[in-house]
Amino acid sequence: MSTLVEVSKLSVHFTLRGGALSRLTGRGSAVVRAVDGVDLTLRRGEVLGLVGESGSGKTTLGRALLGLVPATAGSIRFDGTELAGLPERRIRPLRRRMQMVFQDPHAALNPAMDLGTAIGHPLKIHKLTSGEAETRTRVLEALELVGLAPAERYYSAYPSDLSGGQKQRAVLARAAILDPSLIVADEPVSMLDMSVRARTIELMASLRDRLDLTYVYITHDLATAKLFCDRIAIMYLGRIVEIGSVASIFEQPRHPYTKALLKAVPVPDPSRSAPRDLPRGEIPDASRPPAGCAFHPRCPVAFEPCGWTGRDLRAHLEDRWTRLGASAYEQESRVFADFPDLEFSPVGDVVVAPGRLHTASDVLTVLNDARADAPDDPLWRGVTSMSVRDGKVVVGFASPVEPRLLPSPGGSGHVACHLHHPS
Repeated sequence: MSTLVEVSKLSVHFTLRGGALSRLTGRGSAVVRAVDGVDLTLRRGEVLGLVGESGSGKTTLGRALLGLVPATAGSIRFDGTELAGLPERRIRPLRRRMQMVFQDPHAALNPAMDLGTAIGHPLKIHKLTSGEAETRTRVLEALELVGLAPAERYYSAYPSDLSGGQKQRAVLARAAILDPSLIVADEPVSMLDMSVRARTIELMASLRDRLDLTYVYITHDLATAKLFCDRIAIMYLGRIVEIGSVASIFEQPRHPYTKALLKAVPVPDPSRSAPRDLPRGEIPDASRPPAGCAFHPRCPVAFEPCGWTGRDLRAHLEDRWTRLGASAYEQESRVFADFPDLEFSPVGDVVVAPGRLHTASDVLTVLNDARADAPDDPLWRGVTSMSVRDGKVVVGFASPVEPRLLPSPGGSGHVACHLHHPS
């Protein structure tokens, strides 16, 4: 199959305006790295699934592919035409070949517009029909195509007359009426009842075969991705951490995050207990991503080069104190001076100062106790040394290394993980 879309080093960043506190502290405005250096190739006729938690950058990447959000850096080539940096007036002629199906079909349709008008509107915008009669004929054909039959009945219907599944069919008709090459479907079945999800997926697969469509299927649901997709790209905090065929992702997952997502897929078996080794914590703030591998604070098998810093040490101690109780928190937290500053510590050795009426030896004692209580915690694999220097404790960390998306050893696909590319 030939290439339809080629993405290289694509980044989409959003600047957050700094408030009074950020100006006082000198930290300035934050930048949300919604998409951060993505490389991707999409072949004609295939279905590529973008899978990840909320906040992983799936929707932003999908919108960037259609030019709906500007690229901060990198390249997007659609059928040989560079979209990144292209002015809107030059992207507009390509819109008919690139369509999007949004997550919420209730919000995607104008409640004051009947289906005949809503579905025929793109034809008028792109001047593809010569009159009302031709437009009506094309709309009726599109309604029949997506299973809204008899089409005459639905032509004059309003969104309020339709069920959720019927609304999503109408949205698919509106996207398909322009005879596009690419459809980006953003969680197209997540707002639908379970009973209609499979039928909607079957409809999308049918449209793919009949209209020679290429899909980018955005979802957090690996179960529907397995049914519909040819390849799956796992996204985490703006980056693709693993990509491969559906078979390789499900049968031989490589990245710890991919394995965690698969373990979280519900199984309709009341005798099977839920796994206990799911990732800890939540997805980090995209404006301050962790150093090295962004998944390392939640990864049970992270080790030295994964990117440990002072913020990880702080998170470890805070987790320890929630388990020890309030009195232990009061006692141990007073040992540290300016403990919150660990959250903003740079990469490299971290200097930890003792609190009032305490010494560096007290700090070192708490750190050693924390290490002894949880020696298998991945954090301690990244700590290379702890020593007293000039009345403070210096905690040494291994140098962080950002993993690159490289071919999976001994298998198909690509993975960005130091476990598989130790060099």
